[in-house]
Amino acid sequence: MKIYKVKVNDKVYEVQIESVTESSGQIEVKNQTVAAQPSGKEETIVSPMAGTILDIKVNVGDQVKEGQVVAILEAMKLENEVVATASGVVKQVLVNKGKAVQSQEGLIIVG
Repeated sequence: MKIYKVKVNDKVYEVQIESVTESSGQIEVKNQTVAAQPSGKEETIVSPMAGTILDIKVNVGDQVKEGQVVAILEAMKLENEVVATASGVVKQVLVNKGKAVQSQEGLIIVG
């Protein structure tokens, strides 16, 4: 049994992992916080899961960088940061605070 420390959203968790067998391979990791659907030169930042928008951190016209937090989404009593998938200017904010959203629903358009 090995013990590791993992940092997620500035919180440190201690996890125990039991090694059963060792093998080499690749692990494909998808970004669970943000998904994007490109549309020409614009990208639509979509909700990674169903929940409620607690806060919008950007306004139309704001310059954002890839990885910057653009919204806070509450799902199952947890606050999740939604980050920009590309750098650019916020073209449109599609949701308001308090709005219930579905998984993959568009939140913000960046171009």
